[in-house]
Amino acid sequence: MEREFTSASFNEFLGEKKLMASKCIKCGALYLPPRPLCIKCFGTEMEWVEMKGKGKLAAFTTIAIAPTLMLEEGYGRDNPYCTGVVELEEGPKISARILGVDAKKPEEIKIGTPLAVDFVERGEGEGKRTFLAFKA
Repeated sequence: MEREFTSASFNEFLGEKKLMASKCIKCGALYLPPRPLCIKCFGTEMEWVEMKGKGKLAAFTTIAIAPTLMLEEGYGRDNPYCTGVVELEEGPKISARILGVDAKKPEEIKIGTPLAVDFVERGEGEGKRTFLAFKA
């Protein structure tokens, strides 16, 4: 069964530990998160392609006022976490959680840091979800 180019399909691939993008067959443009229509040439023929999962940190922020899910993981004012934009080797940029950096010392986090894809699993059984992250 061919998967639609939706965020639901993208999340299914994350659960399979695959970072998948949509690629326009007409012009070759890559999209992450995936989209069903090319915004460069307006082509509608897309295909799934797996990304290597390697890239570099393009932008970041540390977060100390955490949403409920992150509070449950122990993050908050005394234990911030890092999220950022990763520029993949193939070109697309995507936002994700950044692991392996010290969010308590943001001045030490450097733009251009090499990163590799990681998949963070939370929950159990039917409630199990996989989130995209990158590790320094």
